[in-house]
Amino acid sequence: MDRTQRPRSVLDSLGEELIGILTPVSICMFTVVLLVCLLNSDPSSSASFSSIATAAYSETDSDSPWDKLLGAFLNSLVFVAAITVATFLLVLLFYLRCVRFLKLYMGFSAFVVLANLGGEISVLLIDRFRLPVDSVTFSILLFNFSVVGVFAVFMSRFSILITQGYLVVIGVLVAYFFTMLPEWTTWVLLVALALYDLAAVLLPVGPLRLLVEMAISRDEDIPALVYEARPVIRDDSRLVQRRVWRDRRSSQNDDDLENNEVVNVVRAEEDEQRSEISVPLIERSRPESSETFLEGIGLGSSGAIKLGLGDFIFYSVLVGRAAMYDLMTVYACYLAIIAGLGVTLMLLSVYQKALPALPVSIMLGVVFYFLARLFLEVFVVQCSSNLVMF
Repeated sequence: MDRTQRPRSVLDSLGEELIGILTPVSICMFTVVLLVCLLNSDPSSSASFSSIATAAYSETDSDSPWDKLLGAFLNSLVFVAAITVATFLLVLLFYLRCVRFLKLYMGFSAFVVLANLGGEISVLLIDRFRLPVDSVTFSILLFNFSVVGVFAVFMSRFSILITQGYLVVIGVLVAYFFTMLPEWTTWVLLVALALYDLAAVLLPVGPLRLLVEMAISRDEDIPALVYEARPVIRDDSRLVQRRVWRDRRSSQNDDDLENNEVVNVVRAEEDEQRSEISVPLIERSRPESSETFLEGIGLGSSGAIKLGLGDFIFYSVLVGRAAMYDLMTVYACYLAIIAGLGVTLMLLSVYQKALPALPVSIMLGVVFYFLARLFLEVFVVQCSSNLVMF
């Protein structure tokens, strides 16, 4: 391989990268919308759902709009504060190198989601379609499904497709239960989470930024549920291009790395059982800068597109809530979210650092939801009633 060849940027393969992340996001959103349409026959019943997102205020139909807005703001404040504390605790444990504990906790959380939430939704679907399944068979299948999911997500020996599939399933299960939140709380919470994501990733003291910088300095994976659309590059000449997490410029090798943007690593062990996974390495063009790339949160900047599972969840919550009103708003919100992902990828190619994936998509989705509900629906109804549109 030519050492002077310039690595491809995100814009060079924008369609490929967008499809790689658009497919699982679309599957997750479509599944949540389908579950909402099948299981939520009465949208007003969602107000009875209680969680940490409704700890400060419980919305009722008799409350005034101002009370609902104030209560939704308080609920969002409590929820974002809880997430902030939990994320800083994660940073602290990662700093203390409690990686094994974090992986065990993440595995237990994934098992609870798959077994508990998955079991509840499965029971609702069985009751909805009157499927003849006995409790013993159902319990065995659910337990096996949950255990395999934990191993698939936290063990690299599984196929990447199985791992990605289980991550999408976890996102669907959590997102469906978030759609049961009260309407005002849902919309205010989505906006609050978009602002939190913006601050947590971009601010120097943001918890997600601190977590990524720590992972870069240690050359370790972030112990979190992250979906990765891996653009794997394999070289038949046994030269493997691997992602380098941190700058390795020293006084001894400055001259060697100054004119090279791709680092070739020769595989030393021939009997290595696990195959090497390689992605392009993008180096800074400014040799005097010691700033490192931040990747792994939001959309990564070194060739491996990474999207946190929370992004999947709240994208799906938005379209799921829109599905409770009308499918026309679902189309508008879906297109807005996809457009937001495209805009984020464009910004990624410009700024060359990790960016939060929630703010642009969520803001566009919320704006398009209310525009479709307040203006587009009125226009379509008028056209249909006057036989202009069928």
